[in-house]
Parts: sequence; structure tokens; C-alpha cells
Amino acid sequence: MTSFPSLKAAQFIDSVLHLQPRLAVFDCDGTLWAGDAGEGFFSWELSRGLFPDEVVRWARQRYADYKAGKVGEDDMCAEMATIHRGLADADIQRAADQFVEEHFVTQIFPEMHQLVDRLRGSGCDVWAVSSTNEWVIKTAVKHCGIDPAKALAVSVEVESGRITDRVVRVPSGEGKPRAIQEVIRRVPDAAFGNSRFDMQMLASARHAFAVNPYPELEAAARKHGWTVYWPDGSGRSAAT
Repeated sequence: MTSFPSLKAAQFIDSVLHLQPRLAVFDCDGTLWAGDAGEGFFSWELSRGLFPDEVVRWARQRYADYKAGKVGEDDMCAEMATIHRGLADADIQRAADQFVEEHFVTQIFPEMHQLVDRLRGSGCDVWAVSSTNEWVIKTAVKHCGIDPAKALAVSVEVESGRITDRVVRVPSGEGKPRAIQEVIRRVPDAAFGNSRFDMQMLASARHAFAVNPYPELEAAARKHGWTVYWPDGSGRSAAT
């Protein structure tokens, strides 16, 4: 990642600020930073002895089935959180803190961090909406300038300090605009995402930005006239 945004990046930031959004919502993995923090944390913790061997074997096979299209996105996102049932919430939060610090802080796109800072400085209310678990997301978004209290991520109920398998929310696909309306209760002025699971959130906003998009989202963005932007460090250079 470059330390200072390029001229292209500065122009992108200015184009967003020119819209004077009052509410902006950001997807996280692939949008605020490169890579998938949820997948990375899942693999990382499975190799660290946090779970019994039989749980690790089940989880690895389950994720392989998900990648093969045999397990739905919402189900997998929920299970990557409920696998922690019975464990101490504080222990998993410490593990997530360590993982983010060691593996993901350097993955943040500099111009996206600067955009968040500039938006907040202008009085815009900035939120993160992610289908990764909230232990990782609440830690990671702090490094992007977003208040962890304004992160809507996959979450489960915690009882007496222990994680349960009772799912609170899975903000993926249709679940993203639903979470926004349930919690924030306003229509976003600007929304930013990178995958097909962000399409409904982008469509619900007054202004949509496909950032570092997968081909399916890029095609949809071109069709709908949404802005397509490739961050510095993404390997692409065009912003349209």
C-alpha cells in the first residue's frame, strides 16, 4: 500500500465530498482494505488451538463446501461466528485484536482512510456494514477512522461473558440495507462496496460507489451508472 494517495485518489475523495453526504456506509473487506479479514481470521484461529480437533476438521470441510457453492453465504457467515459458542467473548476479542494488528492494518487503502476522515470532518455520519464477525470488524474499523460503535457486522448473543450460537444479525446481501434501516433508520447518501453481496446496499443509497469491485459488481455498476473506483494498490488505475 502507498503511504500517500495519488492525484487520482485525491480526485475521487473530492468527488465524494462534493456530494456533501450526511450519512455514508462502507463495506469493509475489499472496500476499506485489501483482502478478506473474515476468511483470514477464520483460517488463522483454526490453526492456533482455539478449538478441539473435531471442530477444526468440521470447520475446514464446511468452508471447503462453501467455496464449492454447497453452503450459502449467510449460513457460512453466521457459522464463522457461532463456531465460537461456549468460548469467552473477551478471549476471542483479544485474538481478533492480535490478528488485525499483525495482518490487516497494513492492508488498509490509504485514500479510503483519508476519505473517512474527511467525511467525518465535514460532519458526515460514517458507518461500516460487514458480513465478517464483529470481533474483527470493530477492531479493524478503528484503524480506518470509524467509531467501532458504528459497525454493523455479524454478531451473536453473549451470555455471562460466553459466546452463544444465537445469531443477532448477518449483514450480507439483503441483510445490509435491512441492518441499516433497523439500526441507523436513514437512507444512506453514499454507499461503498466491492462485491455482489453489496449490490442491495448500493442500490438503496442516493449515490453508489463500487470500490475495487469484483467483475459481477463492476458490470452492475456500469449498468446502473454507479461510480467505479480502483484504489491505489489494487492493481487497477481507472476511476469512472
